[in-house]
Amino acid sequence: MEACAALADPIRKQIVELLASGDRTAGDIAARFPVTRPAISRHLRVLRESGLATVRGDAQRRIYQLNTAPLVELEDWIGAQRRLWDGRLDALGRHLDTMEGKRRSRQ
Repeated sequence: MEACAALADPIRKQIVELLASGDRTAGDIAARFPVTRPAISRHLRVLRESGLATVRGDAQRRIYQLNTAPLVELEDWIGAQRRLWDGRLDALGRHLDTMEGKRRSRQ
């Protein structure tokens, strides 16, 4: 669930979307945002700590890669919540339909 907290920030969400299209250097990522490099570095650290990104060194460059495992975990959790609420809302709909039918039959 750390992925959910990490994705709450719009810049981190955009970085994840950028990494979804392929690996990127820290410099390339920083160049795409109107914030300071130290700010991007902090965002990248949060993504690493949440498990959404991994980093590897290549000479003087740090290359970031998206790790989709936390997104799959989040998707599974959202799916379970959707199924739970769909069932409850369906039951509520049936109950309201029944109540409306009873109201109409009394008129």
